[in-house]
Amino acid sequence: MVRRIGTIKDLTKYVVFSIIVVIIYTIAEFVTSTITGISHDVLTGCVYGFFAGEIVLCGMIKIFKLKRE
Repeated sequence: MVRRIGTIKDLTKYVVFSIIVVIIYTIAEFVTSTITGISHDVLTGCVYGFFAGEIVLCGMIKIFKLKRE
């Protein structure tokens, strides 16, 4: 398992990190908004927009690198 983690490329690690951050944020926002009754629509949109953009750009980088080879 340790060897496998060491062989994962940096771009893949970043995509996984981005997905984990979005999942953790979603859970935290759900719990916070349930307890307080206040939703944070603008912050949620910014977090989702940023990380979705990062994931799309990483995907485009992977696609274009694969086509060049």
